[in-house]
Order: sequence, then C-alpha cells, then structure tokens
Amino acid sequence: MEEPGQLKRALIDASAGAISGGISRTVTSPLDVIKIRFQVQLEPTTQWALLRRDAYGPSKYTGMVQASKDILREEGLPGFWRGNVPALLMVMPYTAIQFTVLHKLKTLASGSSKSEDHINISPYLSYVSGALAGCAATIGSYPFDLLRTILASQGEPKVYPNMRSAFVDIVETRGFRGLYAGLTPTLFEIVPYAGLQFGTYDTFKRWMMVYNRYKSPYTNEGGDVISSFQLFLCGLAAGTCAKAVCHPLDVVKKRFQVEGLPRDRRYGARVEHHAYKNMYDALTRIMQAEGWAGLYKGIVPSIVKAAPAGAVTFVAYEFTSDWLESVST
Repeated sequence: MEEPGQLKRALIDASAGAISGGISRTVTSPLDVIKIRFQVQLEPTTQWALLRRDAYGPSKYTGMVQASKDILREEGLPGFWRGNVPALLMVMPYTAIQFTVLHKLKTLASGSSKSEDHINISPYLSYVSGALAGCAATIGSYPFDLLRTILASQGEPKVYPNMRSAFVDIVETRGFRGLYAGLTPTLFEIVPYAGLQFGTYDTFKRWMMVYNRYKSPYTNEGGDVISSFQLFLCGLAAGTCAKAVCHPLDVVKKRFQVEGLPRDRRYGARVEHHAYKNMYDALTRIMQAEGWAGLYKGIVPSIVKAAPAGAVTFVAYEFTSDWLESVST
C-alpha cells in the first residue's frame, strides 16, 4: 500500500524540478549557445588544430573569448539567449519528469517517500535511478531539445525566424521522425550522464555529511544538515564529472540534430544530410576528419556551463522542494 500524499509529493517534485531547470537554463544560456556553435562547427576550434588547414577552411570560432566577442558584435546580447524559449520548453518538463521519476524510484528502493531516507540507499541504486530518470525525461522532452539546438546554432542571418518556422520545416522535410533526429546517441549519452550526475551528487552529499560529523562530533544531528553552499559544491562537482565523461556523445548528438539543415556560409561548412549512418559511424568519421579534438569541441564552455548549471539546478530544487512542502502542509 502506498504512503499517503504520493500525489502531492509528485506535484512538489515536478514543480520544483521545472522551476530549478528553468532558472538554471536561463542563467547558463550564453555558455550553452557558445558550446553549440563549437559542436556543430566542422572546422577546428582550437589554435593548435588550425595547423590542419587541409581538412577544412577557415574557422569561424576558435576560442571562448573570440566566440563571445563575435556573437556580441554580430547578434548583440539577445544572441546569447538564442533558442532559450524552446530550451525552457525542453528543460522545464525534462527536469520535472526527471526529479519526479527519480523520487519515485528512490522511494521504491528505500521503502520510504521521505527525501532524508533516500540518502541512505546504495550508490549503485543512485546511479541506476538517475539513469532511468534521465531516459524518461529525455524521451518526453526531446523535440524541444532539437529545436533549441537548431535555433541556437543558426547565427545571423536567421534561417528560421522563430520556433514555429523551424518546427514546420523539419516536419515537411524530415517528417515527424525528424523531431527525434539524434535520439539514439542522446539516450546513450544520458544514461551515463544522468547516472553520474545524480549518483555522484548523492555520493558527494554523503561525504559532506561525514565531513560535517567529523567537524562537529558533539552536536545532535549536526552532520545531517548540509548548508546551501555545501549543496552548491556537491552539484558543482557532480555536473563537472558527468559532463567531462559524456561530452563526445553530446557532440555526436548535435551533429545528428543539425544535419542537412541550411546555415549561412560564413559559419563554415554545414553537416550534410545523411552525413552519418549511425552513432558509431559518426564517432569514426569525426575522429578521422577532425581528430580527438573534434569529439571534444565545446568542452571548455560545456564544463564551465555544466558546473554552475548542475549546482544551480540542485540547490534551486532542494530549496524550492522544501518551500513547496512547507506551504502545502
């Protein structure tokens, strides 16, 4: 028999997840735009890789500072928030589904719906719960992720003036299956990414509790109380670890999402339609044409973004969840 208040708990998790995801996405959007520009650029993105001029023509973006200056000069400040509307439409249901499914899985694993009991489940179950929650959230929100990538990567002049025009063109040229282009590498990416993010977050929280008990051994329940700054550090570390491991699959996903789509020539060569047969073929071709550096294009803004994004998401979720729980009792 389920514990009472399961529906209320689910609504709290969904609301807190949506709010925290929206805040995190908006705050880190400039870094996300820069990351996407690097990932869909076939030309080298680092100064040392520019020595391979035989592979492609001149590079539009070669570094974070240079990319930031170019985007600001050509597109103004709004350019850093390009694609933010579909990004919010993607990330809010994504994080809502993710945290709701995660809480339900942890409830099943621990036998209790209380969040404080979830910290005691094994690290293995934390990783598995995070991976399954990430898969459910990805499938539920993927078309918005695709639209966000397309709008954020197009630059100026715009190929698509808004989300609706991009949606209509994709459906007309690719069919409804086109809205899920790149879903396979995304799921391959999200399993280790979400598993690592949530698993390491729980692990870091446990370590922080042990540290607090060591620092204050004589205070009642002193180790079980984690400060907002400590939660921020746990989220920061979790986001960094997950992104550093899974970045090559994110590059492959972005290539599938933009293949065959029109793009202004000054942004470099476009990814041609059916450029890659499958995920393995994409990894192989990128390695052959662009080297290892090709699989890590955008890694610097990605990690710079992932660390604060993970921290903001977890801290905002914890505080919003606690607040919603307090006002609903």
